[in-house]
Amino acid sequence: MRFRLSALVALGLVLGLAIPSVVGAKPASSADLQRARVIAYWTPARIASAVPRDFVRDAAGKLVPNAKPPGTPGGGGGGSGDGSVKGASWTGDGFIEARSGRVLFAMGGGNWICSASVVNDGSTSNGYSTIVTAGHCVYDGSDGWATNWIFIPDFDDAPVYSPCSSTALGCWTATRLGANADFVAGGGFGNDTVDVDYGFARVGLGGKTGPTQELDALVGSYGLKTSSTSLSDQQWAFGYPAEGKYKGRDLIYCTNVGASLIADPYGSNTWGMACNMNGGSSGGPWVHGPSNPGTDPGKLVASVNSYGYSSLTYMFGPKFNSETTTVHADVIDGSATTGVSSVRNLP
Repeated sequence: MRFRLSALVALGLVLGLAIPSVVGAKPASSADLQRARVIAYWTPARIASAVPRDFVRDAAGKLVPNAKPPGTPGGGGGGSGDGSVKGASWTGDGFIEARSGRVLFAMGGGNWICSASVVNDGSTSNGYSTIVTAGHCVYDGSDGWATNWIFIPDFDDAPVYSPCSSTALGCWTATRLGANADFVAGGGFGNDTVDVDYGFARVGLGGKTGPTQELDALVGSYGLKTSSTSLSDQQWAFGYPAEGKYKGRDLIYCTNVGASLIADPYGSNTWGMACNMNGGSSGGPWVHGPSNPGTDPGKLVASVNSYGYSSLTYMFGPKFNSETTTVHADVIDGSATTGVSSVRNLP
């Protein structure tokens, strides 16, 4: 489900960091300069112009761009009689708030927003971290790979127009993106690729004041749940929806406790949860299991927010499997030698 976000400020305020320029100072590395360039790209005006890239199925089952937010169910979302939650503000803080966040990226001449979360890459001291999101938040068949891709963890109630120095933890920029090869070969998001609509980003060092912190060392990370899943499992979907009653600055969640997930009526390897999140929540994690995602650090991510139906208040996502693990590993090492992955190093 791809989803939608003026005064310019001085460059130094936008960056929230400084590149040494005095005599005798250590020269900035190419990675540092690249990070500074991406952060400088996200001026307040560009952040304000960023919108969700959003898709829904129409009445005929065809995936089409969503011209307006899906309808909101009676009672305005929130809880229901069976114990499920169909769209409410997350007030539990904790691990999930720190490990999930907002994504900003450029693609096809436009600026866009999605959601994402931090996942394990095997080490918290290797100089990088990995992020899982929706495939359509990293690649599009017409517009190609995303650029100027930036992740802002713990975006809850962050000042909208300052992506680094004024947010809770700062920001991290992508050096590599990856998606399932079938997603790329299939032209990006569409009827035949929704079951592989997941993507990964490898990000370097980041933080509020410069490239000083490894993200997974700072906030921790989730594993991937790629097997032994069923429609009866409890899932917690999180994201930053930014349409209709949602403004994109509040972490929203849905959970199916007391109710089963549903299979996509059109037969894809996806599942759906009663949920009224809309544009901007794309790529947000589905955290598996009954324990509280705010207090349990060992949770696994089993899916991401992907798409909805124009006439049905459900969020659908791809079921993670062994190919998801392969794409994740290939984004980490950049190899993509298996034929399962397509990987792009960012300039």
